[in-house]
Amino acid sequence: MNPARNTVCLRLAAGAWLALVGAAAGQDAPAPSAPPASPASEPPAAPAPFAITLPEGRGGVPGTWDLSRDGTNRRCVMTLASESGEAGQKVYFPAGCRRSVPVVGAVAGWLFADGVVRLVDRNVRPVLAFAKRPDQRSYVATAEAGESYSLVPLEIAAMRASSPLDPMAIAAAPPEAAPDPVPAQAPRSAPGPGAPAGIYALDRLLNRDVCRLDLGDGPGAPVRLLPGCRDSGIEVFDPATWRTSEGRMTLVAKRGHVVNLVPAGDGTWRRDPETGVAFVLRRVAP
Repeated sequence: MNPARNTVCLRLAAGAWLALVGAAAGQDAPAPSAPPASPASEPPAAPAPFAITLPEGRGGVPGTWDLSRDGTNRRCVMTLASESGEAGQKVYFPAGCRRSVPVVGAVAGWLFADGVVRLVDRNVRPVLAFAKRPDQRSYVATAEAGESYSLVPLEIAAMRASSPLDPMAIAAAPPEAAPDPVPAQAPRSAPGPGAPAGIYALDRLLNRDVCRLDLGDGPGAPVRLLPGCRDSGIEVFDPATWRTSEGRMTLVAKRGHVVNLVPAGDGTWRRDPETGVAFVLRRVAP
């Protein structure tokens, strides 16, 4: 046989053998695995709904309000009534308010228009025109002499309308599936880390220890006003429970509206935002 021809045959045979080996190796090799799917990120929790504390219309105004002169301990708890009088809607307040907040001596009624609460005199002229503060939780007005006043809702129709205890709100709610046991137990949990339970004194600017509150621990985290309370504002607010979260304390009224407080040093907690007369809780006993 021709040597050149033999060489060509050997090369062809070697090439065929290498091709077979490569094909077999390709069949035995595992297919490249797909990259692991990244775990789906959980959607951010929806923000807590904003509790309505200021009225959107005249029907939400009637109720009890705390009127105070900013930067002083002068205050008056008044009732803006729903019935009509000679100067708008009727206003009721104790006789002592004329001494503590003299400007109310000229007030004969109230009006509500364009989001503004106006305390008016007998001729329906504005004495104080209260506009909403940016925090949407209180009103502020400036008198003719330049002093500033705050009007803070204590228990008004707008709060009752947004309260979970309001039967009209419950009737309007759509039917829900079986309740989740975890959220159902949340309101009865302990207050959590932060302010310790115990007896707290309420300080109002220059007036200290005007009322004492027993902040309980354990299930329900109840709040109880102790006998001898001399602060009508906290009595009307009527706190029922309390909680702490992210370094803040919250007092929750029976109607569902709240007062938020932040640490102020030396075991005290002050209202945040600071509106009206000072509101400071000071722990005095375990």
